[in-house]
Amino acid sequence: MLKSISRKPKAQKPDIGTFETEVDGDRLLLTLVGRWDVPTVMANQPALQKFAENLAVEAAKHSVIDLSSVTRLDTVGAIAVSVLRERMARFGTAEITGAHEAQEALLDQIAKVDAQPIPRLPIPTARDRIANLGKWAVDIGHETRELVGFFGELCVVLFRLARHPGRIRLTSIVNHMQQVGIDAMPIVGLLAFLIGVVLTFISGDQLQRFGASVFIVNLIGIGVLRELGILITAIIVAGRSGSAFTAEIGTMKINQEVDAMRTIGLDPMEILVIPRVIALIVMLIPLGFFADIVEIAGGALMASISLNVTFTQFVNQFHAAVSLQHLWVGMVKAPFFAFVIAMVGCFHGMAVSGSAESVGQQTTASVVQSIFLVITLDAIFAVVSSQIGW
Repeated sequence: MLKSISRKPKAQKPDIGTFETEVDGDRLLLTLVGRWDVPTVMANQPALQKFAENLAVEAAKHSVIDLSSVTRLDTVGAIAVSVLRERMARFGTAEITGAHEAQEALLDQIAKVDAQPIPRLPIPTARDRIANLGKWAVDIGHETRELVGFFGELCVVLFRLARHPGRIRLTSIVNHMQQVGIDAMPIVGLLAFLIGVVLTFISGDQLQRFGASVFIVNLIGIGVLRELGILITAIIVAGRSGSAFTAEIGTMKINQEVDAMRTIGLDPMEILVIPRVIALIVMLIPLGFFADIVEIAGGALMASISLNVTFTQFVNQFHAAVSLQHLWVGMVKAPFFAFVIAMVGCFHGMAVSGSAESVGQQTTASVVQSIFLVITLDAIFAVVSSQIGW
């Protein structure tokens, strides 16, 4: 006995296709009519979903999709036909009939596509977090070992150049001195001046409540000369020059210029690293001194504006409270900070490999690591100077 069921969308348009189903025992016939494209699939989607869940589909052992009445079939329509065939094939055989040559070619292309569902990201467990922590610790250990090895190689090359000073590339050193020193003075001076102004304003507001405004000179003088002046300068240089070292050497390595140097018998450490290290060591001392002067000048200006401490009073109190020893404590740190910044910047430049993305990653790591090591060294110097009574 033949049973006929028709499915049509409620708001039917003349150019939207339809479908009909016929069930004859365990045989199911699905006939598509008209245009089967994006509008048709969207209009028939609820009815198609209901048909796919029909018990007749599960009861059918042989299913047929008839495309002989289809006037247009686009990619979306072909995907819908393929999905219906897969749904019917779960319970028996399923075939497509009546398709002309172009439609068969499109259906074959759809069938070849491996349309796997998007995999769901696994939810990290406590074990995964511990494993990630262990991996991070191992990576830090490997990077620290490589950095120590780079430090040792750098010391060997410096010792060799000390024995043979004629091999030192003075032109390159002077060029880098201008880049890391003279060219950095405007930004270092501006930031140092603003820090002096802000520090004086914040600290002076508290001291003024106790009638001790004049002691802002002690705070600014000692704090800037011993700690803030050289520390702020080193952080600025790490972000400006240290990152430039990494980017320059990293780009040269991507362009295989470093490999070319080794091929012709030149030492990249001697050509690229040593001039940058020496230039930064030489220039960070005057840069730090310049930052101290500008920072104190900013503090003096703000003290005269907000605390009514005249310039003469500021100078007299500064001369009485601040000794030259505080300046030496700050300046002694400069070569160590410079060596660390230049070494880390060049190390990460040499570690660049493969792509421009690696340059960005190594530059970021260079700045972060340089600032971390500079602050760590400053803390060590503070403890040591306190123990020896400086």
